[in-house]
Amino acid sequence: MRTLVVIPTYQEAANITPLLAAIRAAAPDVDVLVVDDNSPDGTAALAETAAADAGGVKVLRRPGKAGLGSAYRHGFQVALDEGYEAIVSMDADFSHDPAVIPDLLAALVGADAAIGSRYVPGGGTPNWPMHRRLLSKWGNRYTCALLDLDVRDATSGFRAYRAGALSAIEPGTTQAEGYAFLTELVRRLTLRGRTLIEVPITFEDRRYGVSKMSARIIAESMVRVTGWGLRDRWRALRAR
Repeated sequence: MRTLVVIPTYQEAANITPLLAAIRAAAPDVDVLVVDDNSPDGTAALAETAAADAGGVKVLRRPGKAGLGSAYRHGFQVALDEGYEAIVSMDADFSHDPAVIPDLLAALVGADAAIGSRYVPGGGTPNWPMHRRLLSKWGNRYTCALLDLDVRDATSGFRAYRAGALSAIEPGTTQAEGYAFLTELVRRLTLRGRTLIEVPITFEDRRYGVSKMSARIIAESMVRVTGWGLRDRWRALRAR
């Protein structure tokens, strides 16, 4: 399938050049779109330089930092407008191993979307401190139980989507900006009866730079997930 890998970036100058090289080595036939939110460290310029060497890489420069959800909405729309058959999303900090891209795409043979999962057999989060593991696992269990999602990792950003399935859930109409955006997509796919499969991944800590996780992002996720869950239950009760 003709595939576009969408990578949102902000302050990833130390990672972007080797990442693009690693993607090209792991998946030589995919195209890449770097969606940069005007990184002050020159991430976009480095990506453009690397693109000249790697080939098949485009850089979308945006005027300012608008959030993860906004960056993915923009990148996904480019992918759909340009007729790609599959879209891969991933982080820019090497927490997602480019070598797994072919596995995610292979999983689309029997699914509408493939999630790189930390919480299925074979997946893991080595070197994470205990509090981070507990927060992530508890958050995912709460999310999946409340929203009735048949997955174990609703917040993983390493995914592959069939273009038709992604288009059907209208990602441009989503509202979340942080990691809740990732949950919002899984919820919409589930409500539409789309097939999801989880592929085990090992999630490594970033090599360089500073994590974008914040209390605000965590709070947005909890508030939105709770709101969606209550809304779904209310609609189910009214439909009886």
